[in-house]
Amino acid sequence: MIDIIPDIVLVEDNPADRELMLEALQENNLANRVKVLRDGEEAVNYFFRHEESGPCGICEPPSLILLDLNLPKISGLEILQKIRADERTKAIPVVVFTSSPREKDRIDSYQLGVNSYIEKPFKYNDFMKAVSQLGRYWAVLNKPPY
Repeated sequence: MIDIIPDIVLVEDNPADRELMLEALQENNLANRVKVLRDGEEAVNYFFRHEESGPCGICEPPSLILLDLNLPKISGLEILQKIRADERTKAIPVVVFTSSPREKDRIDSYQLGVNSYIEKPFKYNDFMKAVSQLGRYWAVLNKPPY
């Protein structure tokens, strides 16, 4: 069986936020190839796995990684640091999409090489609009280096 390489990798532990993001991506025809990862450990294993039956998870990189910061097991900042430190993943666009209003998280994200930092809007319509806009830009308009 051939595994389909996703256009977007969503790393989000909150079930409600995950469903809203998938709904917004689907409404904009961007959800047909989304890989959902539910915690930091799952994300690291996906991006950097080496399996007997196949290649690493990122041999064909996605168009975009949507990354929450407040994740169980391994934090989003640690994941971002690993992504930027590895030659195979460092050019993949990463957007932090988080509920964290802390300035330190924003500064640390940019220092680690994030492409964009967005605080999750609290209102449903604003949330849906934000996901729609960032999905369209990064998955449709942006031209990645690979």
